[in-house]
Amino acid sequence: MQLAHKLTSTRAGTLTLAAVAAATAGALILVYLHNYRRTINVQGAPVTVLVAKGTIAKGTPGEAIASSGLFTTTTIRASQLSNGAISDPGVLRGRVAAHDILAGQQLTASDFVSGGNSLAASLTKTERAITIPIDSAHGLIGTVQPGDHVDVLAGFNVIPLGPNDVPIGNGQARPVLRVIMQNVPVVGVDSKASGVGGTASTTSKVTVEATEQQAANLAFASDNGKVWLVLRPASGAKLAPPTLVTMETLLLGVRPITVLHSFGGR
Repeated sequence: MQLAHKLTSTRAGTLTLAAVAAATAGALILVYLHNYRRTINVQGAPVTVLVAKGTIAKGTPGEAIASSGLFTTTTIRASQLSNGAISDPGVLRGRVAAHDILAGQQLTASDFVSGGNSLAASLTKTERAITIPIDSAHGLIGTVQPGDHVDVLAGFNVIPLGPNDVPIGNGQARPVLRVIMQNVPVVGVDSKASGVGGTASTTSKVTVEATEQQAANLAFASDNGKVWLVLRPASGAKLAPPTLVTMETLLLGVRPITVLHSFGGR
């Protein structure tokens, strides 16, 4: 108190106090401006976020959202960022939409829940999964594994028909085989050993990924004919035009189109 009284009792002391106060105020203003500029810079810093292109329905797998391009990547200011906003599409892997996400809405962590490793979560748009029973001889049981790619052959006993749908000749059925699907991904194999009368055998259920039409074709072939799975190379495999195989084509080298005509085809 005495020091303050002495400083204020003289003109020089008063000027000194005023100078100190001005310096202190100036320093405080500089600190405030620095913090304010830093806050503005942080709030205005550009950040990347995923935004829904259209409505994403509840239960949509994250893989489907990514592979189908159901989001767009946009850059916004940090101050506009929603809490938990997602910037990396990889975060969506193994998750599903917890509720409907509207167009233009930022994708956030709270919009998704764990979807496990369900098969449905890996399918998109026209993709379907179908399981067929198959024995060890026809299905490469013990060899084919999930992740492999196979061709599907179907064999039938066909009765040739004439133009009026009347059986040709004596109406005796003739065996025909054809490739009905190519480069089909195997997504599951469930083998089960069984034995009757001391004879061991292995039956299996093989699940493959197909289009809706392919799934229908495979179901028909499985119920009405005999199905074979043919393993493809892991890489570098090439597609060949599907063709008919009959006694004539196999033993006599007859052109498939000629055989088709003999079955009543046009």
